[in-house]
Amino acid sequence: MTDGGSQLRFFHGGGGFCGCTWRRTLGIPHVFVGTPGALWVPAMAERERVIVALPDLNEGATVADWLSQEGLDPVRVCATRTAVDEMLARPFDLLIADFEFAYRDSLYTKARARRPLTPAVVIGEADTVPPNETASAQTMCMARPVERATLLCYVTMALLDGRPMQRSPRKLVQRVDAFVNGVPARILDVSNEGVRLEVPDTRAQALPAYFTVRVAHLGVSVTARRVWTQPSPRASMLYCGGVLTQNRLEAEQAWRSFVDTLSVG
Repeated sequence: MTDGGSQLRFFHGGGGFCGCTWRRTLGIPHVFVGTPGALWVPAMAERERVIVALPDLNEGATVADWLSQEGLDPVRVCATRTAVDEMLARPFDLLIADFEFAYRDSLYTKARARRPLTPAVVIGEADTVPPNETASAQTMCMARPVERATLLCYVTMALLDGRPMQRSPRKLVQRVDAFVNGVPARILDVSNEGVRLEVPDTRAQALPAYFTVRVAHLGVSVTARRVWTQPSPRASMLYCGGVLTQNRLEAEQAWRSFVDTLSVG
């Protein structure tokens, strides 16, 4: 582990991108917690409860510390049975679990029994964890070594997808060409309510709070509100997540038809 607890190096393989900013929109005052690029959390609100089920004590303690610093309420356990007991005892908002715990020991299935749309971040070895876990739209996988910035970005996306406003599952797709405010971009995943994009990272013209997504060859165009951004592994590119807002009924219907026609990537 490097100085400041910024990175874990317990296992070989993995890696990731870093830097993630977001702002939650719960209609209540917000305060900034942590360092630049960290999470935004609501002032004077109940902290979101995160089950951290990792067998390595050092890894689990470090991950829990990162979450606590960002205003979340981590519950650290190192065994599947204890994790199940914690999930049954009190409501929770997110599961972070070791790959073997999640699938070999069926922890994710048991979590869904407690909360059917449980968002989860699954952590495993680089040679066993797929780049995108498509068995469940609420699950994201990441490979060790676990990096703080990457984990917090995944936590951000998982919590946003797990909120009530996310009424339909996210669909990971083959990259679809689109335009964001007239600039060429790519759609990475979609739902009826939102979209994740890869857009050029042009510092001279930052992506505004509200933007237009247009799929030219289908004549689909919708307005979205920016929720989060993070650097893409590709040079000079940026990931962006947005939720659809302020669209006419015809535009919403066209978007949903577009989502229905997309094949899973």
